[in-house]
Amino acid sequence: MENSNIMTKVGSGAFLVGIIIALVLGVIQAWGLEATDQIPLFASSNAGAVAWVLAIIGIIIGLFAVIGRGTITAKEVPGFLLAGIALVVMYGVFSDITIKPYIGSLLSGISLSLAIFVAPAVGILAIKAIWDMGKDV
Repeated sequence: MENSNIMTKVGSGAFLVGIIIALVLGVIQAWGLEATDQIPLFASSNAGAVAWVLAIIGIIIGLFAVIGRGTITAKEVPGFLLAGIALVVMYGVFSDITIKPYIGSLLSGISLSLAIFVAPAVGILAIKAIWDMGKDV
């Protein structure tokens, strides 16, 4: 029983940490987009490592949700999948918006980092949803 409680806390903590990291990195990305002498975070040489950190946290969240120990319950999966798709679309919309000062960059940076963070969890939960639908046939 204690092991289950610890796994639930790890899943919840990973989700919270991932959201905070994604928001902070999104603001840093926005600052880099606005500054004329700075390279945006996701265009720098560290972009791969930063994206991997977000993606790995997203994978952890997806796996914890699949085993039922994360913050995303089976009832919340459809809403989470829809929200994840909305984040990816949101980045596509905001990636070329140049509302000055900072609004376009802020929306673009935050939606990019959140999309990188949520995409692996969405992928894992989508595969599980397809599996669950297929096994009922």
